[in-house]
Amino acid sequence: MYKNLAAAIAAACFLSPIPSLAAEPTKPASKSPVKAAFVYVTPVFDAGWTHQHDQGRKAVEKALGNAVKTTVVDNVAEGADSERVVRDLAKQGHDIIFTTSFGYMEPTLKVAKEFPNVKFESITGYKTDVNVSVANARYYEGRYLAGVAAGRMTQSNVAGYVAGFPIPEVLQGLNAFTLGMRSVNPQAQVKVIWLNSWFDPAKERDAAFTLFNQSVDVITFHTASNAVMVASQERGKMAIAYHSDMRKVAPDAQLMAVTHEWGAYYTQRVTDVQKGQWRSGNVWAGLKEGMIRVGDFGPKLPPKVRDEIVKLQQDIAQGKRHPFQGPIADNEGKAIVAVGQKLSDVQILNMNYVVAGVMGKINP
Repeated sequence: MYKNLAAAIAAACFLSPIPSLAAEPTKPASKSPVKAAFVYVTPVFDAGWTHQHDQGRKAVEKALGNAVKTTVVDNVAEGADSERVVRDLAKQGHDIIFTTSFGYMEPTLKVAKEFPNVKFESITGYKTDVNVSVANARYYEGRYLAGVAAGRMTQSNVAGYVAGFPIPEVLQGLNAFTLGMRSVNPQAQVKVIWLNSWFDPAKERDAAFTLFNQSVDVITFHTASNAVMVASQERGKMAIAYHSDMRKVAPDAQLMAVTHEWGAYYTQRVTDVQKGQWRSGNVWAGLKEGMIRVGDFGPKLPPKVRDEIVKLQQDIAQGKRHPFQGPIADNEGKAIVAVGQKLSDVQILNMNYVVAGVMGKINP
């Protein structure tokens, strides 16, 4: 499955971000409210992946007021369920539909062909069509900074990583985290547990405890709930939140958070529909554009390390530092990036290995 996915991404030419998708009006501006729908893969909680997308939706409402009317359908399984939901929303007359999980990509494309006048936004997808746009964030930029914090704080030199699926997006984060950690602590290692699920709080929690029992004293994750943070708080371990600030459930455990900020993008795309300027495109944005942010520091992170993280965040945003800058080797000793070189966007998007410092292999 993974090899086929990597090949598909390459074939799709998902290469680089488009700074602005605005164009000359393609039709008269709408005088009635834009009907925007959001499809979520989990229930809406007060933290996590879906929480951040819903914060983005609320930002649209705040920015556009009566010019937009939003609809939410949450806890929608990937596959047939999502196809049914997206089709129903299109039939209901929504002007733009945001589908916010990787597994929604193919159902979104299928429904889009049936409703050529509806605009679709496939978040984390990579295939476009005339009325289907894609957008994703450079999560790996924030992950690198999280790794630096972990490298500064660990006493055991072992970090843990609870991960959903071994797709390029997740491997980018895992590898960037490891490289950031080893940039300040060359002896550091990262133990990963693959869940093959985006959202399973019980499994996420169990995985965290398993890692804590293997000398892990700082942990992070790429799953959709806050279960790892809760487990860290209970065990007295250090943790780095993902998707959103999770100090509410882990006030002592949280060192910092890597957050995703969707509000500006969602507002722009709804505005484009309202003005008749929407067109399909491909956006891949990060720290520079504000789609990724690092902060929400906890009490255990020393001011000196906070300052270091803030400075590195600025350097990456300004292009002075790249998370995937050589030398880089995989964890079997094969050279990936030479000294003075860095990975291209195409290479990052087709990542299918783990770097030196990651213990274990990618699941088949």
